[in-house]
Amino acid sequence: MQVATDVLAVLSRAEMNGNALKIAEQLDRNMYQRTNKVLEAAGGKWNRKAGAHLFDDDAFTRIDQIILTGQVEVPKDEFNFFPTPQAVVRRLLEIADVRPGMMLLEPEAGRGDIAIACVDAGAIVDCYKLMQTNFDILASSGRFNSVRHIDFLTATPEPIYDRILMNPPFLKQADIKHVQHALCFLKPDGLLTSVMSAGVSFRDNKLTQDFRDLIRARGGDIEALPEGAFKASGTMVNTIIATIPGAA
Repeated sequence: MQVATDVLAVLSRAEMNGNALKIAEQLDRNMYQRTNKVLEAAGGKWNRKAGAHLFDDDAFTRIDQIILTGQVEVPKDEFNFFPTPQAVVRRLLEIADVRPGMMLLEPEAGRGDIAIACVDAGAIVDCYKLMQTNFDILASSGRFNSVRHIDFLTATPEPIYDRILMNPPFLKQADIKHVQHALCFLKPDGLLTSVMSAGVSFRDNKLTQDFRDLIRARGGDIEALPEGAFKASGTMVNTIIATIPGAA
């Protein structure tokens, strides 16, 4: 079941606590009916006493999955590791204008799809990867300047990179948090390009609004990727590429 963008925006503004979801704003009848239809399809049952739709599990996780995909039906493992398809990698490098000798960071390097392409373009690449299996693949390749086996969000920022290219995790808006942290590693004249959830374009919560304000303030850009851009990797999550220059 496809979900309209205006309904996704309503869901993004809803109040969620545990398995309960409340819509605090006043919706017209048509918008409420459309939103309620999505909530019911997602497994939310209206509870008059609670004044909320109740889910069998965490409401935030369930709604976040719907916002990311724009659909109600979402596989349980939808947000695990998904390699970046080559067409997306090429677009990231094209936007970033990766050139020989650049210092480049890939904060969530997966198995190296983006990072290896950057090495092939002549960049000097540092990587982070927490997942043991993928870290072993990266470290054993011998192609990178460094590969660090830690959670990137715990890394101490060093603003030494000309370019940062990344495809961070999406669930619970982790992509925004990872990009915000990554910007602290970027030179003032550097450039960050990141695959992100399409929710960056339309969510109305403060985290997303502040992030869009940051992109605008720095003269950045949001480019929608084609529908199904990650289908070959096993997910139909809707995605964009955010481009953000370093702080002047």
